[in-house]
Amino acid sequence: MTSTSAAPAGRLPLPRLLAFSTGSIPAYLMIGMLSTYLPPFYAGKMHTTLTAIGLTIGLLRLVDLFVDLGLGWLMDKTRTPMGRYRPWYLAGLPVLWIAVYKVFNPPESVDVAYLFGWYILLYVAYSMLVLGHSAWAAAISGSYNERSRMFGWMLGVGVFGASMLSALPLLTHNKIRPADPHSIPTIGWIIMVVSTVAVLITVLSTRETIPPAAHKERVTLKDYLAVITNPSMFRLVLADLFLILGPGASAPIYLFFFHEAKGFELGLVSILLIPYGGAGIIGAPVWARVAQTLGKHRTVQLAGLGYAVTQTILMLIPAGLFWPTFVSMFSVGFCGSAFIVLIRAMVADVADQLRLETGRERAGVLYALVTLTQKLGSSLAVTIIYPILDFVHFNPKPGAVNTPDAIRGLSMCYVFAPIILVVVGSACLIGYKLDAKRQSEIRTALEALEARDYAAATEVLGGPGENVAARAS
Repeated sequence: MTSTSAAPAGRLPLPRLLAFSTGSIPAYLMIGMLSTYLPPFYAGKMHTTLTAIGLTIGLLRLVDLFVDLGLGWLMDKTRTPMGRYRPWYLAGLPVLWIAVYKVFNPPESVDVAYLFGWYILLYVAYSMLVLGHSAWAAAISGSYNERSRMFGWMLGVGVFGASMLSALPLLTHNKIRPADPHSIPTIGWIIMVVSTVAVLITVLSTRETIPPAAHKERVTLKDYLAVITNPSMFRLVLADLFLILGPGASAPIYLFFFHEAKGFELGLVSILLIPYGGAGIIGAPVWARVAQTLGKHRTVQLAGLGYAVTQTILMLIPAGLFWPTFVSMFSVGFCGSAFIVLIRAMVADVADQLRLETGRERAGVLYALVTLTQKLGSSLAVTIIYPILDFVHFNPKPGAVNTPDAIRGLSMCYVFAPIILVVVGSACLIGYKLDAKRQSEIRTALEALEARDYAAATEVLGGPGENVAARAS
């Protein structure tokens, strides 16, 4: 029996999986720049306070809340010959071109209005690419373990692409440095070219199962409240927010911390992100395999504990010691790589549960929720941390000399906030119920329903072997 609506449970061959995973690269290129390099870039360029920049980016998230949920709803309603999510993923590419050009090439007289307007468009491009790609991945396989494998490779390949930005000082003999404001426009062009290639590889190499013609349904607020208040999904959203906030709290002050507090020059600051990103390439598939034994939620909790320990070790390393810091950054990145991949694989399981309970596909809205938490977490980190830096009188301008108290305040922000937030996020998954056994039961029930619907449709059409002329007589 075959069904156009069923998600195949088979194992995707590695070459096809790698081609599909290439589609993660554009989003990881953007999130790396948005979280780590662009906030300091605009802080040094704009004649305003860190608090004003932090509040502006926080306000962006409130606006973007409705954008993500709206996109998720539209994706779930879409029916095209290309599929449901694939066209939206492809459509995100031209939006990315425009937004990246404007954000990475600001005028000399840049102000808060410019930052707000073009950042919004860049976040829209990010949402289209991430939502489309993630929901598309969930539709490819219905297997509990295969989803962990798929999202593990997606994260690993995406992080590998983003790591190439950090390697630019090495690859260009220090001519292009993400931490250098003069290199930002060039990096924008690199992102546009690489993203174009990655999106086209993904779209041309991987098909999406064509869903049956949509029946008309009236979607009410109650339907979406059921999505948000689903116990499993509520836990995932809450855990995801704190697990993103943790590493996100260190990202916007990464450049400041390693340059000002740890004493590394700007080229080495970028290079130190290579082991952090490279650890994700190795860590994501490893955590996905561990999850097949321990379960996804327990593996996230284990990774959270590891993150707290390795982040503490990183802080104890004396300033200026490159290789110990290099190894420590790898260990932090290895533990942190489990969060996104496993949470998104768990969302696919919740999508199956809701489809069984309601008979409706809500993967787009579900991934909109966790995409929103990812962006909300990274932006809230800026909104919270930058005013604290203002409070301790930290000066972000290039060449500024900061007081020991300002450097100490910077260090405290980098040390304690990520550890506390990640521990809280891990604790949100205590008692999580949707494990491998339950998801297998859900898939079995879904397949039984799909088989029944297929048999009913065949009977209405007269059966595959019935003579049409006989039916007409």
